[in-house]
Amino acid sequence: MQEDLPEGYRPSESEPYMSPMQLAYFRRKLLQWRDELLDESEETIRNLRNEEWREPDPNDRASRESDASLELRTRDRYRKLIGKIDAALRRIDDGSYGYCEETGEPIGLPRLEARPIATLTVEAQERHERDERR
Repeated sequence: MQEDLPEGYRPSESEPYMSPMQLAYFRRKLLQWRDELLDESEETIRNLRNEEWREPDPNDRASRESDASLELRTRDRYRKLIGKIDAALRRIDDGSYGYCEETGEPIGLPRLEARPIATLTVEAQERHERDERR
């Protein structure tokens, strides 16, 4: 289903919702995002391997360890995000991408542009958040 996209293509409301062009656009967007996250993760691993951990000053050592811990937590969030990207790519393949998993309604192009891994419409997401606060 690899569709060639015209340069500068952006999905628009004037074309059929989740047309092959739109799906190809979001697939490409998701794959690029995934590649960026993987590249950053690999860079983190390289940096941690090359780091000098035998810092004589305890404060400097604690600072390095704190920085490394923060970096690892960030990469763990990336790992979870990659899982959501992979799930979105599977939804593109099975034809359910772009539709709310609760209501079946279209999620909408603006929301998918902002959050291509979205699985709920704005209304369903707001309902979820209200229910969680209770």
